Amino acid sequence: MLWPHLLVYLVSFIGIWIGSGIAVKSVEKLARYLKLSSFIVSFIILGLFTSIGELSVGINALISGDPEIYVGSLIGASIVLFMLIAPLLAVVGNSVHINHEFRGFNLLASLVVVVLPAILVMDGKIDQTDSIVAMVAFFFLLISLQSRRGFLEKIKNLGSKGGIKVGKEILKTLFGVIIIFIASKFVVNQTVYFSDLLGVSPFLISLLLISIGTNIPELSLIVRSFFMKNYQVAFGNYVGSAVFNTFLLGILTLIHGRPVFLSNSYTISLLFLIVGLLLFYRFARTKNTLSRQEGLILLAVYLIFILTEIYLHL
Repeated sequence: MLWPHLLVYLVSFIGIWIGSGIAVKSVEKLARYLKLSSFIVSFIILGLFTSIGELSVGINALISGDPEIYVGSLIGASIVLFMLIAPLLAVVGNSVHINHEFRGFNLLASLVVVVLPAILVMDGKIDQTDSIVAMVAFFFLLISLQSRRGFLEKIKNLGSKGGIKVGKEILKTLFGVIIIFIASKFVVNQTVYFSDLLGVSPFLISLLLISIGTNIPELSLIVRSFFMKNYQVAFGNYVGSAVFNTFLLGILTLIHGRPVFLSNSYTISLLFLIVGLLLFYRFARTKNTLSRQEGLILLAVYLIFILTEIYLHL
């Protein structure tokens, strides 16, 4: 029967919505306590913890002996973030403002880190050297951001009272993200169930469906942030999540302990990721916004990507 599975879908989405609400409100309070923009807090905290879905898929892929799945899902997740979620935010909100923390070098450096996995697997495999390169690039970006904004220093300089308040809000944020993680796991499981029911290939599932399933927290946070008029949290979260995908690719490959050879062709996926990021960077540099029209262009590119992959793999 399909009804039980559809009911699980509905309840899971409600759980994600509730969890994202708790997380967004706590990030706002953290930003005030630390005297930081909510963008940086959401980049570091929400960007990390909303990537738990991708990490869960990766660990399960390693356990099952199918490391290609995490490679496909992580690359697919970055495509979804920049060619589906960000454009949707621009279309729904009329435009997305690129605030000053991520203009110029920071934006360019972030996009380079995001596209790095596509470059590393160009030779048909990813090995331990590639994993180290990915993690070094991630930490270089993180250090660059913190040095420009003084994130770590401001945490160290907090008084005991401020520290207690910050700790409380961090716990609330973690609680919200835990709700998101549990609910999104059910969504991903049901997505795989319906994909099997439809008889689509595992490659297509990891690249298209699982990547969307693991990005449900980001999508939910962005929708809620839009209604709360908090676009900095939304933008910081999806950029942070995309950057953390590069780190996860590195750490999962390092844990795997040997090269991952790709039996499926990722050429089309890599091409679309590179084209999508180049378009995003070009659009973001014009008046430091992603307009509704530019969002529609990126959505059109994503639709072409979906149709191309379905044509090639079905």
